[in-house]
Amino acid sequence: MEEDFYKITEKDILYEDNHLIAVYKKAGWIVQTDETGDPSLDEMVKAYIAEKYNKPNGAFLGVVHRLDRPVSGVILFAKTSKALERINKMFKEREMKKTYWAVVRQKPSKMEGTLEHYLVKNPKKNITTAYNTEIKGSQRAQLDFKVLGYLNEYYLIEVDPLTGRPHQIRVQLATLGSPIVGDNKYGYPRGSRKKSISLHALKLEFIHPVKKERIKIFAPLPKDGFWEKFESFLN
Repeated sequence: MEEDFYKITEKDILYEDNHLIAVYKKAGWIVQTDETGDPSLDEMVKAYIAEKYNKPNGAFLGVVHRLDRPVSGVILFAKTSKALERINKMFKEREMKKTYWAVVRQKPSKMEGTLEHYLVKNPKKNITTAYNTEIKGSQRAQLDFKVLGYLNEYYLIEVDPLTGRPHQIRVQLATLGSPIVGDNKYGYPRGSRKKSISLHALKLEFIHPVKKERIKIFAPLPKDGFWEKFESFLN
């Protein structure tokens, strides 16, 4: 991949103030360093801040949530330890409203509702299994979903996760009978050549932890030749 693929620029910044910075994550980026050794988004953002504000000794950056590598969209970081502590608490207490869009090929068994499962992640295989009842070691997962429309043999689903579990949206939609396009890990027939899946973190809404203002951060749909057709569903 080209070196500039792994560089954050002004156009990637969705929101920034003295306390927080929200960045557009491209599908294929990892949020934090893993065994692949590929450049991580948090290090890219640190480098961006250090360069922009002339911080030769580096910049503080707190990771408050993550997106899976093949997922695109908005991701929020804290620029101060105080903001990090407060934002972590907001995520934990479900005061952060997250909205995702997912594209599926198989019509869901119902057009809207709430899904609740108990998830168990296998860290060695990096795959999560959903159960209908609680089992030992499982974590309860909830999300609200609604089918927004049907276009070119694809269904567009809006998802509001109420919990933040590993691979939650991916495995819960697959359990509904509608695996996300490109997500062969969870039942879609084939993977994407671009190593992405059709899941996009569209919006974050919350009360600013310091300013106490309502903040809404929107991440435009990817320009990849596929997502553009769903722009007509944006309000």
